[in-house]
Amino acid sequence: MTVTELVSYEDALASYDPVMGLEVHVELGTKTKMFCGCSTELGADPNTQTCPVCLGMPGALPVVNAIGVESAIKIGLALNCEIAEWCRFARKNYFYPDMPKNFQTSQYDEPIAFNGYLDVQLEDGEVFRVEIERAHMEEDTGKSTHVGGATGRIHGAQHSLLDYNRAGIPLIEIVTKPIEGAGERAPEVAKAYVAELRELIKALGVSEARMEMGQMRCDVNLSLRPHGREKFGTRSETKNVNSLRSVERAVRFEVQRHASVLSAGGTIIQETRHFHEEDGSTTSGRIKEEAEDYRYFPEPDLVPVAPSREWVEELRGTLPELPRVRRNRLREQWGVTEHDMQSILNAGAVDLIVATTEAGADSAAARKWWMGELARSANESGTDLAALPITPAQVARVAALVAEGSLNDKLARQVIEGVLAGEGGPDEVVEKRGLKVVSDDSALGAAVDEAIAANAAIADKIRAGKVAAAGALVGAVMKATRGQADAARVRELILERLGVEG
Repeated sequence: MTVTELVSYEDALASYDPVMGLEVHVELGTKTKMFCGCSTELGADPNTQTCPVCLGMPGALPVVNAIGVESAIKIGLALNCEIAEWCRFARKNYFYPDMPKNFQTSQYDEPIAFNGYLDVQLEDGEVFRVEIERAHMEEDTGKSTHVGGATGRIHGAQHSLLDYNRAGIPLIEIVTKPIEGAGERAPEVAKAYVAELRELIKALGVSEARMEMGQMRCDVNLSLRPHGREKFGTRSETKNVNSLRSVERAVRFEVQRHASVLSAGGTIIQETRHFHEEDGSTTSGRIKEEAEDYRYFPEPDLVPVAPSREWVEELRGTLPELPRVRRNRLREQWGVTEHDMQSILNAGAVDLIVATTEAGADSAAARKWWMGELARSANESGTDLAALPITPAQVARVAALVAEGSLNDKLARQVIEGVLAGEGGPDEVVEKRGLKVVSDDSALGAAVDEAIAANAAIADKIRAGKVAAAGALVGAVMKATRGQADAARVRELILERLGVEG
């Protein structure tokens, strides 16, 4: 079924209720792999960060990464989960070329964290609670590169290359309970949940959670059921969705696709699907296995994990202020509305504004530049705010130059433009471009006299008491000085020259 044959989203929701399940994989920022001492550093030559353990050689014995366990407990606590007093690893058996052991060391029926929740705030301020089924520890697979095909997938490729550097990287998989009741807002709820989870993971310091780099990715499970029914429909699983926008689009597309199949009398196949960024569609991957198809059994080479209650409570005491609590505190501190705070969050500007205020700027000025000029530059260049080549300290310096009167807003925008262009820091750009505000009376006097002489009629109106007309003369002086005059001082000089009190 092609995209053009889909029923509309509204028509789909008129007949069916969407039910979602989101599985998010988080790559932990540990220095070594989950069960061996191999480095996790990015950028190494293929297959240079491997050993007999992560390659599954006979006789090689794994050892659990303690920081990986600690990170899993922190994530579980932050998600309001119960932490298991005793849990163990299992072997998930399946053959993939990028899994050299032919099984994945994971957790099955005994996860380290379970039965939690995460409250997420939608764009209109509504809070939606997402129930968490479990968070468990496992390892990542290697990387397959299919060469010679048109799509980068195995179909049509001439050969494939395997890099096992990533095999064994620590992962935490966070699985929600079925998400019901979202209705037409299901795509928004999915996006908001993954966004909130990403902020939480970053706040904990256990991962950078950069979705574009694969450090956090989401599998979107979706089914539809006719209104009034209790039984869930057959689900599909869209794998490895790697951006917030794509999570939202994947849910929306699958709602429409399921509804189209069901409305035409067809049957949904339980399968994995691939998401396509270019048009937001999904295509079939493979028939989805059930748990029993993986032949799980306890991992015989690893002892159970039994975190003491004292250690768990010690870790609970190290948790930072969680993102939603922090945002509410900052919102009150900054004096902004929930809508404004949501816009700041959506732009990825919260931490940038905080860092700019810590560098000395007023919070209003920090918000103004990040959400104004810099947001515009990011949109035009198609990049994230945080990726712009300007630091919070540099933005704070621009704000300070404006506050002290050395720059006006127009000149400040030119300074920011210069910093983004790689011309140096704010002070260097001011010096190189000669952008300082002119406020010296002797330098401004001639320009004021010329403006008055060239606009005699306007000058007469001002003398007659129409002080508001001074704005036209101020504009003339600003134009003559290429926007570098101190507008307030120019107005004062104009009124003095014309013998009028301000």
